[in-house]
Amino acid sequence: MLKHAFYNLMSRAHRESGLRQLHTLERKLPSKDVRFAVPFVYHGKGFFKTIEPRQNPEEIETLYKAVLELSPRRILEIGTARGGSLYLWIQAASEDATIVSIDLPGGKFGGAYPACRVPFYHSFARSGQTLNLLRRDSHQAETLDEVGRIFCDKPIDFVFIDGDHTYEGVKADFQDYGTLVRPGGLIGFHDILPRPDLPEIQVDRFWKELRDKYDCEELIGREGSGRKIGIGLIHVGNNGLFF
Repeated sequence: MLKHAFYNLMSRAHRESGLRQLHTLERKLPSKDVRFAVPFVYHGKGFFKTIEPRQNPEEIETLYKAVLELSPRRILEIGTARGGSLYLWIQAASEDATIVSIDLPGGKFGGAYPACRVPFYHSFARSGQTLNLLRRDSHQAETLDEVGRIFCDKPIDFVFIDGDHTYEGVKADFQDYGTLVRPGGLIGFHDILPRPDLPEIQVDRFWKELRDKYDCEELIGREGSGRKIGIGLIHVGNNGLFF
């Protein structure tokens, strides 16, 4: 409690210090290719201590390169957490992109970033980009409606599903938002490998159902690259998705 009280007291100073460090790193790493490193080398203080993605670096780097090649104008992320993957998608996006990141405060699977990080995350966006942070449940109809409104009901280029990791939860996110992705777009899933240490994580069950139905790719880190969690990637075909 005392630690959090101190963090609250120092929140503004820690945020400004973190922003200075981010801007310094970006000046030193000016190209999008090398900015993949930024969330992994950034080290802040207090509520802004880290933005490192909870991902295997090799797996998320492969996905980052695919998104970078796509240069998406409309991105949806489900599961913001530390903001590391959000930072990467913003870097990979086009200069005029609209990005939406949904995170459930108090969510079981890594949600609940403190509200003081909202302006910090907004600072990730470049001048021509628009970032929308929705602190709500992705499964609610109101959230789906809000996503459609933000994107003006235009198709999405890239969706990254990394929120509710239960079988029912990840399936609902795919069914609700996968159909919004344009032909030629990408849909990514985190945690597609079995997690016997955390049986409540059941993304692998749903991923097995998708592999034979769609053009799927599995991004699995090599031995020695860190904990292998697995990222699944669907390349949406010319006719979009059908259930």
